[in-house]
Amino acid sequence: MQRPVLLLLLAPLGALAQPVDTSLVDLAALDTTLRFDIRYATADNFTGVAVYPAARALLRHEAAVALLAVQQELRAEGPGLLIWDAYRPLSVQRVFWSLVPDERYVADPAKGSRHNRGAAVDLTLCDLEGRPLPMPTAFDDFSERAHRAARGWTEEQQRNCEHLQSAMERHGFTGLPTEWWHYDLLDWQRYVVLDTPLNEVGR
Repeated sequence: MQRPVLLLLLAPLGALAQPVDTSLVDLAALDTTLRFDIRYATADNFTGVAVYPAARALLRHEAAVALLAVQQELRAEGPGLLIWDAYRPLSVQRVFWSLVPDERYVADPAKGSRHNRGAAVDLTLCDLEGRPLPMPTAFDDFSERAHRAARGWTEEQQRNCEHLQSAMERHGFTGLPTEWWHYDLLDWQRYVVLDTPLNEVGR
């Protein structure tokens, strides 16, 4: 009786462990069509004070490349992205947690957030002039109305939110259930938590 032969399909050795680019890159330097309103560099945020020393939006290289693909797709149709927040130092996360110790909205700094890893972004859609399109709530609305499963949104708000979500998901992001504006890179776990000040990255 002939013994069955077990065939193993092996990937090329070079494909087994591709290096990950863990650098933080400045989104404004990569695409001039992106719009920015970095709220935490101003007093116009839920803390009431500026907690960032510079108005910069930084992401890990892989996340930045994926986000630029979203922007290119959207701009081909008309609207684009308006960025509110991206990489966030761990020290700032501790400030947020002291004010809102609720993991539905603010990650526990003892665990570190996706933002602290440079693998999350807070954003919305805007028109060609940079004006935000109608969405369910304002940024950092810590209420159930901002949840993706919420009801009572207008038809236009629902349509814009779904348009943003579908574009982000097509390029490797997933949304946070409690914040319609928050998106994580799918494999955010591969990155370590950082506490480098925004004005010191790449300088």
